[in-house]
Amino acid sequence: MNKFVEPTEQDIKNEKLYQSMGLTDAEYEKVNEIMGRAPNYTETGIFAAMWSEHCSYKHSKPFLKQFPTEGKQVLMGPGEGAGVVDIGDGQAVVFKVESHNHPSAVEPFHGAATGVGGITRDIVSIGARPIGLVNSLRFGELTNANNRRLVDGVKDGMSDYANKIGVPAVGGEVEFDGHYDGNPLVNAMVVGLIDHDKIQKGTAKGVGNKVIYVGLETGRDGILGASFASEELSEDADVAPPTAQVGYPETGKRLMEATLQAIEYPELVGIQDMGAAGLTSSSSEMAAKGDHGITLNLEKVPVSEAGISPYEMMLSETQERMLLVVEDGSEDKFLKLFEEMDLATAVIGEVTDSDRLLLYFEDELYADIPVQPLSEEAPVYILEGDKPDADDAREDYSNEDLEAAFTSLLQHPTLADKSFIHDAFDSGDSETTLQKSGFGAGIIRIEGTDKAVSMTLDGKSRYVCADPYNGGKEVVAQAYREIIATGAQPLAMTDCLNYGSPEKPLIYNQLDASTKGMAEACDALGTPVVSGNVSLYNETKEASILPTPIIGMVGLIEDVNKIKEDKVAEGDAVYLVGDLKPQFQGSQLEKLIDQKIRQTERAIDLDLEFKRGSMLKDLYVNGEIHKIAPLGRGGLIVKLAQLTSFHDSGMDIDIDVRGDLLFSESASNYIVVAPAGMDIEGAAEIGRLSGKSFKVQAQNFNAEYDIEEINATLKGAIPECMNLTD
Repeated sequence: MNKFVEPTEQDIKNEKLYQSMGLTDAEYEKVNEIMGRAPNYTETGIFAAMWSEHCSYKHSKPFLKQFPTEGKQVLMGPGEGAGVVDIGDGQAVVFKVESHNHPSAVEPFHGAATGVGGITRDIVSIGARPIGLVNSLRFGELTNANNRRLVDGVKDGMSDYANKIGVPAVGGEVEFDGHYDGNPLVNAMVVGLIDHDKIQKGTAKGVGNKVIYVGLETGRDGILGASFASEELSEDADVAPPTAQVGYPETGKRLMEATLQAIEYPELVGIQDMGAAGLTSSSSEMAAKGDHGITLNLEKVPVSEAGISPYEMMLSETQERMLLVVEDGSEDKFLKLFEEMDLATAVIGEVTDSDRLLLYFEDELYADIPVQPLSEEAPVYILEGDKPDADDAREDYSNEDLEAAFTSLLQHPTLADKSFIHDAFDSGDSETTLQKSGFGAGIIRIEGTDKAVSMTLDGKSRYVCADPYNGGKEVVAQAYREIIATGAQPLAMTDCLNYGSPEKPLIYNQLDASTKGMAEACDALGTPVVSGNVSLYNETKEASILPTPIIGMVGLIEDVNKIKEDKVAEGDAVYLVGDLKPQFQGSQLEKLIDQKIRQTERAIDLDLEFKRGSMLKDLYVNGEIHKIAPLGRGGLIVKLAQLTSFHDSGMDIDIDVRGDLLFSESASNYIVVAPAGMDIEGAAEIGRLSGKSFKVQAQNFNAEYDIEEINATLKGAIPECMNLTD
């Protein structure tokens, strides 16, 4: 007997209940065409989740096709839970970046914690053991009390989950800008290690093979979370915020260990994390990839309370769950393993020779959906973009009080030391974590070898806003520079595309132009895209976020013995590699003084990027230079101050350029520390490491600070802001 009274098909249509699930009128009509009838309530919810922007990429799919996805090092590209890249000797790294922006805006601790948990399970579902976590975070200015609350919640949530599950955090970046007020970006990338012969896929095939559920019992948390993540954050949004998803890292740890044991069983056919859209996405996507059908008996699904309906079971985003397909007859060995690990588990269905997702509850049929259309036939929208009016470039700030500007920039949380955030995370064993959060990319040594993996996650949203096409190139180039600076050979990348509503022409243009630039940079720098995520509709009633594509990149260090010792020493020379051009659009100086972003071209030469990066990497690996530091936010003078603080060493810099060019953020420039008198292509010696003072002299600029003053300013900026009271 049917225990659940669902709205009728007529109610769904007449009251347009499908809109509250996230479907448009046209999408609902398309579902009717596919089904050959009006869908019932459960079927409508399933289509709404699978056709949400978060799951189907219906506005971004055409742009994703631009990205190169193949290369000799790529073992598995987009389409699975994460990408896999060869690092030699039968080993590979598995990595992906994910966003948890909307959940973190609503409930920062649990939203951020479950973001870490979800991306970790993506890596584990491929069969890899996680070895490193890197984060990319965006918040509004810390003068706002709500932004301070969000920072504390996100920091505590991410670190609590990562520390308890045992994934070391080894890098990341944080930016504070008013464009993210109330709409933080919480992006996390996990890197895992795997042997080639252990790589798993999320597939369901083999008629009669069994479908196994494992993990937490299903509750009502996160229902329609994928649809909510595809809406703007406002009180009158069509899809209401779901009950907060809650992470349980202790369970997540047991699930990770159980999964890594389960992949050793030859009877395992396929495995996938129950992430966005929960049991709906995992079952339907596995069936689609395996060209089979799946029948589920939902009364067998472990639940946390009585009365949970089939609709709720299928759309719940309860955390810490996996779905497995195993050979018929082998299910007991998997169940025994999971029960021994104190995990809820059950055989809940089987693979069929149909093309249908059939959902039964106590012999009542609740859904009968064709698998391929559900997974593959979400509508794709190609819209018209609109370029903003071009601004006149401002190329001269020399009449400003530049010493005051320098002090203000050092005090700003975006440029200050981020220890307040990253000290909350466990960075792992010093034997394997060769470089952790604080300066540049993280480096993890591969145990039992002389190899190491370099990993970074970076974005330059103000550049993309100023010039979406070239800004897109710069985002990829900056991640490339960070990997090069560790002495690693860049291998591949993942991306997280964070934008506002693509239905707005200006934002659609940002998405269009920036992904084109990113794709060109991937080709030029030899970094194919092996995985990724799209997060759109990041906006409130008041405003959209800045266009924020985030690039995660990994690189291989063949011999850590050549790079693991810090060779920077008193008396070393400081070199500027590249030219300081009056390129201020999207810069921190422009933000500080003009409080705007000028829509003007940001030139970048990708051939020069590749040539210069390769040259510097080789010099560093050969021991000829001691440090590589790409210029970034704040320009040359801020990077010099950060280096001074990091190495606790004075600097005496004398450079014959206009003073404001010290703050230029022009592309392709590096600082190099090396013995004096070296002939480095494109470089000029501009000073020495010496004493206990930070001295910088340029045209109409002459500043001197004690190192302790620099340290105190950089390290105290965020704690002082966080202690503000309104």
